[in-house]
Amino acid sequence: MKNTNSYVLSFRETDKTNLATVGGKGANLGELAGIKGINVPDGFCISTEAFIKTIAEMPSINELLDQLSYLSVEDRVKIGVLSGEIRKAIEKASIPEDIANEIANYLTKFGVKDAFAVRSSATAEDLPSASFAGQQDTYLNVIGTEAVLKHISKCWASLFTDRAVIYRIQNGFGHRKVHLSVVVQKMVFPEASGILFTADPVTGNRKVLSIDAGFGLGEAMVSGLVSADLYKVHNGEIIDKKISTKKMAIYALKNGGTHEQEIGHEEQEKQALTDEQILELECIGRKVEEHFGNPQDIEWCLAGDSFYIVQSRPITTLYPIPEVDDQENHVYVSVGHQQMMTDAMKPLGLSFFLLTTPATMRTAGGRLFVDITQMLSSTAGRHTLLNVLGKSDPLIKGALTSIIDRGDFIKLLSEDKQNPVPAKSPANAMHRDYQALNDYDPAIVSELIRSSQNLIESLKQNIQRKSGTDLFDFILEDIQQLKKTSADSQSFNVIMTGMNASAWVNEKMNEWLGEKNAADTLAQSVPNNITSEMGLELLHVADVIRPYPKVIAYLKQVKDDNFLDELIRFDGGQEVRGAIDTYLNKYGMRCAGEIDITKTRWTEKPSTLVPIILNNIKNFEPGAGSRKFEQGHKEAWRKEQELLLRLAALPDGEHKMKETKRMIDLIRNFAGYREYPKYAIISRYFVYKQALMKEAEQLVKAGVIHKKEDIYYLGFEELREVVHTHKLDYQIINKRKDEYKLFEKLTPPRIMTSDGEIVNGKYSHEDLPVGAIAGLAVSSGVIEGRARVILNMEDADLEDGDILVTAFTDPSWTPLFVSIKGLVTEVGGLMTHGAVIAREYGLPAVVGVDNVTKLIKDGQRIKVNGTDGFIEIL
Repeated sequence: MKNTNSYVLSFRETDKTNLATVGGKGANLGELAGIKGINVPDGFCISTEAFIKTIAEMPSINELLDQLSYLSVEDRVKIGVLSGEIRKAIEKASIPEDIANEIANYLTKFGVKDAFAVRSSATAEDLPSASFAGQQDTYLNVIGTEAVLKHISKCWASLFTDRAVIYRIQNGFGHRKVHLSVVVQKMVFPEASGILFTADPVTGNRKVLSIDAGFGLGEAMVSGLVSADLYKVHNGEIIDKKISTKKMAIYALKNGGTHEQEIGHEEQEKQALTDEQILELECIGRKVEEHFGNPQDIEWCLAGDSFYIVQSRPITTLYPIPEVDDQENHVYVSVGHQQMMTDAMKPLGLSFFLLTTPATMRTAGGRLFVDITQMLSSTAGRHTLLNVLGKSDPLIKGALTSIIDRGDFIKLLSEDKQNPVPAKSPANAMHRDYQALNDYDPAIVSELIRSSQNLIESLKQNIQRKSGTDLFDFILEDIQQLKKTSADSQSFNVIMTGMNASAWVNEKMNEWLGEKNAADTLAQSVPNNITSEMGLELLHVADVIRPYPKVIAYLKQVKDDNFLDELIRFDGGQEVRGAIDTYLNKYGMRCAGEIDITKTRWTEKPSTLVPIILNNIKNFEPGAGSRKFEQGHKEAWRKEQELLLRLAALPDGEHKMKETKRMIDLIRNFAGYREYPKYAIISRYFVYKQALMKEAEQLVKAGVIHKKEDIYYLGFEELREVVHTHKLDYQIINKRKDEYKLFEKLTPPRIMTSDGEIVNGKYSHEDLPVGAIAGLAVSSGVIEGRARVILNMEDADLEDGDILVTAFTDPSWTPLFVSIKGLVTEVGGLMTHGAVIAREYGLPAVVGVDNVTKLIKDGQRIKVNGTDGFIEIL
């Protein structure tokens, strides 16, 4: 650790161990100054101790800080007033004499006419988990001791600008806990300056370096006065250049301060850096990145023939790359986009999913990814991926095609080394002949469901006798049974039969009759769909409650989860409680994000369902559940009759009718089962979870953990070891809690490479209406209505006829589907849960629309075209 005994520390006296003393900027400059071959303009830091001492001598500020600590982001006017008062007080106060003298003495090491940049450096700035860049102020070309002292006070005051205060509130940093150091750095008067990212900030590619460059000081670019040149470099080669018209630059004035200066017409289109300088800057960037150990956002300037580095901070917006043991290229596909759950998962949730899946999985940023590298190295594997994933999600197909078209990123193995796609694999099943899938009795579905339910009941009985490490061994053994059931060929063939029959009907009806997506209507109200039944059965619960106004009034003010016990006080309460309990016994293991075992289930928090039940009472008449199912059934039957009648009039009509009728029967008999295997997995998950939470209670009683939910931050084997030894290093839990908060803010990509590049596909919609937002059509029909942008199911306050716009919907969202007329999501494919249920309920739906929850505002009227796959804002 470098010197911390003084109010003033030179860059050579500081490094990353001095973060609390000199803040993020100061610590990073100390690190940079220690890298051989990197030019850093000389300078020093005024320590946080100087700031603390100065503030301590101003008692009036304490009261203002107290008032500030009670405010939330919404109190912008009060924040503005209080922040202004604090800034004025700091700027007016004299810097304590001993601090001022030490700064003045240090400045004598420089020339009296030397100019300085005076920059704030907060202790919570430029951290790996939060960039406070731009939150405090910077002053350039400051000359003379008196001016430097004055601008140090200004920097201290800038800790309390409105934007800095609001940023801290948003990110949970206490105003008293963030202290300010000030960096005083000798000015460089550059011909050019800019920003260098050692990873492409747009695509995330860690091997592509991105440079913004302009003439003069960098402030013109930072403030948005001019556009910068953009250069991209990959392994010593400039791969892209965009030369901007640079009409102006900011330069330093001789006696202090800066001014804007117009650039001569003949210079405006000139590159700010030569190609040789661009490549020299690449080498500098890579050297800095190597020192810090992660991608960096670097401020640089060019004076004479030398580059100077004036700041470096981590790039906090990049999505982490999955870790692998080799140096080969890899391609990863997001599991969350297939499972309709792109939220971050806690470690216990990740480890359970990894235990239950046979696929080659990686984790990154709290999410799961399938490593598809091996499949991409064979011709058959590529064909299968494009047809299976591509059919479901065109954005993934586009991204995969882009990677394959590069040719050399994942090389094709020679034919003798290629692994064939197994005949029984899910991927290959998509291409089987339709005829071969028609040898099943419809009764197979009931048999599969009955067998699965028997296994779950057996699990519930047997697990009760297990505890300690025996419980973990038992769960591992049962997971093998779960994997066996999930991979059951009969179960899989039933699902594929329904999917393939739907694909056949859509393809042939379009070809023969010019009718798009006919299977969507034919799939309405199919039997044995456990997820769609779940939504309709909550309408039946509403019917039970509807006759009892006092129960309804009580439910409207329910705040906690003990409300079920209180229900029996009311007329009809016993009956209502029975109806809710029956529902929870069947569906209580479900919740939003249910593939993460740590998520709170409905049984654990039944109040989640109360707003939906109340909406059902408000929006529907008695018997709506049965009527909705019957209505869907009739529409499917009418569509079937209409298609068969039209086919009869075609050449070879009788054969076409017969074949179509057979496919429609396959849809009606088998499509509903698609949702059951997931229900069975989640049912098992909840049994495991309940048993593990009992172990967690014992750990709390023994003082090993603070609260039960802390086990969520341990992997399965780690938790087993804690149960066995009753020992735990709590730093692991605290570190993972911090990581999880960071991961929650990240948006996972559909497809990424081992270079960190996020590869995006595009929809190829032709002739879209002007201004329309493109997506994937997954359920036919066109509907207009009010958009309700809802990110949490509990926040849903829907009127009949609303259109639900959200990030993703897993099965837990189904109870809302009975109240809406259309669906739009950011995530999803043709066979994801939201799409399947939308088709069964007859809701027009468009999914896979990037950023749609930001593009559409809550309350706007929109038109959803679920036939052609676009949304219009009306």
